[in-house]
Amino acid sequence: QVQLVESGGGLVQAGDSLRLSCAASGRAFSTYAMGWFRQAPGKEREFVAAISVSGSSSDYGGSVKGRFTISRANAKNTVYLQMNSLEPEDTGVYYCAAVRTPTRSRTYSSSGSYDYWGQGTQVTVSS
Repeated sequence: QVQLVESGGGLVQAGDSLRLSCAASGRAFSTYAMGWFRQAPGKEREFVAAISVSGSSSDYGGSVKGRFTISRANAKNTVYLQMNSLEPEDTGVYYCAAVRTPTRSRTYSSSGSYDYWGQGTQVTVSS
């Protein structure tokens, strides 16, 4: 089992950058594939980014591709989401998620694939 705590959210202006962190506690973080999702008010949860156990593979939602970068530091039990060129449409609660998998290079873009979720961190982008 793993517990996830997100941090780094805040209020920024359009065009700014933010880096979100997700700290995992528990054992064997390096056996979990990780993902970021977001949810805006009145909208469904949306896939943002995913990274494989090894960190060698990543995947992005279409609206963030080219602007966001996911990475992980297994020695620190942490996954990051670097968000550049932020837009008002990026506003929402950002959630970190984890799924234990034996496949080191696979990423997961479906929220239903994940077993563990953090509480979320709010990101607000003003125009």
